[in-house]
Amino acid sequence: MKKIYTIRHCEAEGQSPDAPLTEKGQLQAMELAAFFENRKVDRIISSPFKRAIQTIQPLANKRNIDIEMNVQLAERVLSTKNMPDWYEKLKATYEDFELKYEGGESSRDAANRIIEVADDVIKNGGEHTIIVTHGGLMSLLLNHFNKNFGFEQWSKLSNPDVYILKMGNPTIFERIWSIEK
Repeated sequence: MKKIYTIRHCEAEGQSPDAPLTEKGQLQAMELAAFFENRKVDRIISSPFKRAIQTIQPLANKRNIDIEMNVQLAERVLSTKNMPDWYEKLKATYEDFELKYEGGESSRDAANRIIEVADDVIKNGGEHTIIVTHGGLMSLLLNHFNKNFGFEQWSKLSNPDVYILKMGNPTIFERIWSIEK
């Protein structure tokens, strides 16, 4: 049975693509590497955002595994327009997957990006793959496998967070970071 570990990046200094991890985030990345010490990992695929790469770099270095950058795992753009009420606007996109704001992408469009990556892993990846991404995309992937995973569950994700997806019929997933932390 193929397993996909989906990881939300560690604590970062901001939302821009080049925002680095905070000092706390760097420590979290080391804890994450230790967390995976006794787990098999064949492949690592990451968002090209600096915070995602820095999250998984300690583990990749320890295991001598190349990090595959995949733009499909980049942070979702809700809108290119400043929205002071972004939280409510984001919530609405979980209720209507087709809702799209100016310059942004719908939940459906964003979900399709990460689902495509997961499908490729299922067809062509190793048995134990890590996907490092952002909270929004992670929640949309989990929603793909369980429609009860929505906005409320997104709001409870931590930085970092780790879910394991056990690919099968049906695919099941569970949160393993906060359980074992």
